[in-house]
Amino acid sequence: MHIFAESAQEYDAWFDKHRLVYESEILALKSLMGPAGIGLEIGVGTGRFAVPLGLQLGVEPAKAMANLARRRGIKVYRAVAEALPFRDDSFDAVVMVTILCFLREPFLSLTEATRVLKPGGRLLIGMIDKDSPLGRSYEAHKQESRFYRQARFYSARRVVGWLKKLAYEKIDTCQTILGDLQDITSLEPVKTGHGEGVFVVVSARNAT
Repeated sequence: MHIFAESAQEYDAWFDKHRLVYESEILALKSLMGPAGIGLEIGVGTGRFAVPLGLQLGVEPAKAMANLARRRGIKVYRAVAEALPFRDDSFDAVVMVTILCFLREPFLSLTEATRVLKPGGRLLIGMIDKDSPLGRSYEAHKQESRFYRQARFYSARRVVGWLKKLAYEKIDTCQTILGDLQDITSLEPVKTGHGEGVFVVVSARNAT
């Protein structure tokens, strides 16, 4: 999307402005990630999630975003989620954070992630849950956001359904960011399940 190519610095600055939100999301991701092993982040952006999650490899189509990720030590391939430039069964872990809502074909991207994931490997998805109270607000006001106006939000329930269709096992979810962003003054709790927090993490094991 052009917005990410044109506004990489603005996007990256968001994480500094909303430091507690960002750190709460990292905690939620870490709670379900497990060992990274040989890991890949699809839609690595500026590397804000890859670095704290211990990932050294990413895929990112936006040149300006990829350049910022490289400065953070990430090896970045210019490619799209729907056509990954890797062989089958290449990775122990594949991570996707707030990317599904921007993809033209999210299920195809999950199919590609499954293809490059080793049997028994872990897929970790961080997403905005459309069915959460704040997620419904995001949906209602997304035209006011430079970054989310073209987004298509999904529910955690729908994403879990996609993973079941792809024969994933041991699917777990957790959630954080339970209140409005401007009201957050400390790290948000990480709770199991979904439906309350706007940021949901879905963890699943690829079939062996």
